[in-house]
Amino acid sequence: QVQLVESGGGLVQAGGSLRLECAASGRTFSRDTKGWFRQAPGKEREFVAALSWGGEWRYYADSVKGRFTISRDNAKNTVYLQMNSLKPEDTAVYYCAIMENGLGSTPNEYDYWGQGTQVTVSS
Repeated sequence: QVQLVESGGGLVQAGGSLRLECAASGRTFSRDTKGWFRQAPGKEREFVAALSWGGEWRYYADSVKGRFTISRDNAKNTVYLQMNSLKPEDTAVYYCAIMENGLGSTPNEYDYWGQGTQVTVSS
């Protein structure tokens, strides 16, 4: 059974930084794409960033480009999201997800999901 556990969320002032981490267990993936999504209250879940297994494909939502960086450690089956220059509109529950095969940025393409970690940015 695949489990994804996010950590690193919290409360930060605007302009600050946070680093999210998502550790996967229960299975080792060799061709997966790992991604981050977020969902604010009353809004649909939206794509944030994704990274292929080998790192050759890296994709960001326009709203976070230049501020967020996704990375991964395949040996640890872990994906990270470094978030800098945070804004109040970044406030949301952040979810990591795994797509077993392929590349994509829509939620329904992803096979496994974590339970989420809250990020709150105060103004």
